[in-house]
Amino acid sequence: MSLAAGMERAVGGVIEKCARWLAYGGGVLLAGVAVMVVLSVIGRALDGFGLSPIRGDYELVQTGVGLAVFAFLPWCQYNRGHVSVDILITQFPRRGQAFFGLVGDILITLAAFVIAWRIWVGFGEKFPFGGDGLREALDMGSRPFFPETTYELAIPMWMPYGLGFLFSALFFLTALYTVWRSLNWTLLGREHLA
Repeated sequence: MSLAAGMERAVGGVIEKCARWLAYGGGVLLAGVAVMVVLSVIGRALDGFGLSPIRGDYELVQTGVGLAVFAFLPWCQYNRGHVSVDILITQFPRRGQAFFGLVGDILITLAAFVIAWRIWVGFGEKFPFGGDGLREALDMGSRPFFPETTYELAIPMWMPYGLGFLFSALFFLTALYTVWRSLNWTLLGREHLA
């Protein structure tokens, strides 16, 4: 017995592709940040020879690494890559192990919801556009008096917050899917079905 197993596999395929490609993008972003840091350090070391560090490198590292982390979360959740304590759980029968996996997925889903919600609130505080009615309907709060930007490069803060919200929303959707998948595994009495 399972809950819409065919639909679960179809939805899982879409979630898996989105999460995988977002993780690839996060890897490319992280590699780009690493290259930029190396070039900036070389520029600092050779400052007397006409080179210089990359302007705003600290801001770019903060933003890039933060977005990369959020890009990896859906893939990590899809593959159950989060930290778990298996020493006790492996002593239970398969159905018990599947149940503990379900409980873990439910807790991750709650955490993913809170993360997405708080990033949405932060996005609303930074986003300087939209009428009062639209902002109220989307629960974005009032429009900021001054659009916040980064110090050196003047990157509008709403942009990384917006991307972070999209990535965290995919994390939440992935976590919801994994609850469905884990529920089916629990009903069947085992995990990681082929």
